[in-house]
Amino acid sequence: MAISFIQSLLQKFQPKPVRWFKWMSPGLLVKRWLLISAAGVILTVLGLAIWVGLTPINQLIDSIRKFLNSVTHFLPSYISGPLALLLGLFLIFWGQSRTMGTITDALNPDGHIELVDLLLDNRRLNRGPKIVTIGGGTGLSNLLRGLKHYSSNITAIVTVADDGGSSGRLRREIGILPPGDIRNCLAALADEEKLLTELFQYRFQAGDGLTGHSFGNLFLTALTEITGDLERAIAASSKVLAIRGKVLPSTLAQVNLYAQLTDGRLIEGESNITKAGGTIAKIGCTPSNPPALPAALKALEDADFIIIGPGSLYTSIIPNLLIPEIREALLNAQVPRIYICNIMTEPGETDGYTVADHLRALYRIGSQKICDAVLVQRRPPSEDFLQNYAQAESHPVFLDREDVNNLGCRLVLADVMEEDRIKGYLRHDPSRLARILVRWYDKARKY
Repeated sequence: MAISFIQSLLQKFQPKPVRWFKWMSPGLLVKRWLLISAAGVILTVLGLAIWVGLTPINQLIDSIRKFLNSVTHFLPSYISGPLALLLGLFLIFWGQSRTMGTITDALNPDGHIELVDLLLDNRRLNRGPKIVTIGGGTGLSNLLRGLKHYSSNITAIVTVADDGGSSGRLRREIGILPPGDIRNCLAALADEEKLLTELFQYRFQAGDGLTGHSFGNLFLTALTEITGDLERAIAASSKVLAIRGKVLPSTLAQVNLYAQLTDGRLIEGESNITKAGGTIAKIGCTPSNPPALPAALKALEDADFIIIGPGSLYTSIIPNLLIPEIREALLNAQVPRIYICNIMTEPGETDGYTVADHLRALYRIGSQKICDAVLVQRRPPSEDFLQNYAQAESHPVFLDREDVNNLGCRLVLADVMEEDRIKGYLRHDPSRLARILVRWYDKARKY
């Protein structure tokens, strides 16, 4: 009992000293400002003393000397000195503690996070690498959920070729660019990600014209109408949601995908391509050369690290590469570039594809090597997931190592898969995926 009581006391009183040491951590810029403040106090006192001719200062010093002599008469200096020193330090720490506590209560009323921890975290994230991700769909938003814990300098370049579901309806009825993938990325980068994801993903179940629409799509549509274009609407949403990073559409043009199948059929519309049930021989878009968003090109130019995917190869990733300026900026980038290969094949899109087939599809669009490395899931899914996916004609993407090596692409093998047994699907685990990518980037930039 006594030991547990002592341990509980230690746990109770341990955080404050630790917190004070944290305030002295490098990078917070606290120590230099404390020194500057102290120097300011000294200069102020000296200035006043010079201004009044030093007379009051001399009298004050003489009074202090007499007082100290009387104190040491009753208490020797080896006792009164340490006592005064300890009392002074106690008052300093007490006053600063109360000051910081008041500031913390004002900025963080819930009290879940200490102010110093919040500042340290923000400094670390602000110093993170400039990461650019290219893709769309749920794969990209999953990646962003993990990356936001490593850097605030994230730019997600998102496809706007979607024409199905709520996004497709808004695109046809109102004429705006599809907001669905952008909505997912905004929610993923927000601090209150769980609540905002639920809000943004909420779909109306009733109401004339509302059924099937998500709140996030309607929110972005309204902001687009108010601000004048989707780019401004995203910027306004980013401020409201206090997201870490930026979300940018790859273009502001109304892009429509089409696919030429090996059996000769021409399928128009992103949502119709996978439904056609054929093998894609060629993919393109109208207009054929859509202009890139200047901010997206600037992000690629300034990037430290570029990540392609994860997501549907032909309907989420390649649509961004069909924009000539983005393709050229990606090819000319002199920073580490990695492609995240899908775990499973997608029926009607990548049936029977190997890892090398995914790379060849990207290289055909770029006419040359478009990435330096490819990240592939190491461990196969569980047997029950394999059986469930096989019923939908989806199978693990086969790793053909020799062909990947012949394509001049480095192979990064890692366990980044999450098996969601509640919903019954496979996906990339956001935390593990981000951790592996950041580690690979740290190694790649040294070479």
